[in-house]
Amino acid sequence: MRKIMVLLVLLFGAGRVSAQPDPAISVHDPVMIQENGTYYIFCTGRGISVFSSKDMKTWSREKPVFNTPPQWAVEAVPGYSGHTWAPDISFHNGWYYLYYSVSAFGKNTSCIGMAVNKTLDPSSPDFKWIDKGKVIQSVPGRDLWNAIDPNLQLDDKGAPWLVFGSFWDGMKLVKLDSTFSKPAVPEKWVTVARRSRNGFINDTLAGNAAIEAPFLFRKGKYYYLFVSFDYCCRGEKSTYKMMVGRSENIEGPYFDKEKKRMDEGGGSLVLEGNKRWNGVGHNAVCSFDGKEYLVFHAYDGKDNGRSKLKIMPLTWDENGWPVTEQLDQ
Repeated sequence: MRKIMVLLVLLFGAGRVSAQPDPAISVHDPVMIQENGTYYIFCTGRGISVFSSKDMKTWSREKPVFNTPPQWAVEAVPGYSGHTWAPDISFHNGWYYLYYSVSAFGKNTSCIGMAVNKTLDPSSPDFKWIDKGKVIQSVPGRDLWNAIDPNLQLDDKGAPWLVFGSFWDGMKLVKLDSTFSKPAVPEKWVTVARRSRNGFINDTLAGNAAIEAPFLFRKGKYYYLFVSFDYCCRGEKSTYKMMVGRSENIEGPYFDKEKKRMDEGGGSLVLEGNKRWNGVGHNAVCSFDGKEYLVFHAYDGKDNGRSKLKIMPLTWDENGWPVTEQLDQ
């Protein structure tokens, strides 16, 4: 759930490239990818915000993905005017696939769309975002899930799966067809993580089961499912933290370190906030040149709870669980 839409519009805007690189960029829901020595961050913002860097330290703002809101999304989600949430970027079959979320504030009137591009380099003659439209949609009164926060992962046979979700009845996984643009037939849906809603049964209400931002990362024989527990978007009062479980099967079940299933409330702590960084979450995991990184946003208590980009090395313990550095104070 993205609860600070007006603030984020002010933070991100729809501007062109920054005049000067910014070492402390303000982002929400970042994901990172590399092309030809340049790193790109895609994140929540008007038209989907984009930043580039040569060193993962100083960043320059690029043009947003969309200059105008996709018409299909405007028609599908009342009130949507271009502020687009929680993108996911990956490269397959010669194309970059960008999944993104459009939603009505506080409701599961939501859709996940997809756009493609041959390159991420704006100076290339091949650079052009082509919107492929809606992939999935959630409807209040029909669905007990929310179609936002997408992430694409391939299984061991190369078939694409999309994991997504926020609050309601948890994180969903759906198998896509070979075009990556719609559910495969027959449709196959799985609940991979959830938390108790404490008596909420109305499917038009989010409830208090604070779980969202799923991200799948494959390493060795395991698929690792990262999620964020508790609350984002409250500045210095944010309680976001990152949790993880794993499975040898992309469909799960996913278990935490204590062998508790994530679809029964389980999850092992990866990283939580401290006095400086009040909440940390909505992470991605990236691998470049044999090294892995945890990419996420954190609320800076020394800057009035402003949400900032954090990138930290990710290692693995002797039992194959992810390990991070401590947050600075």
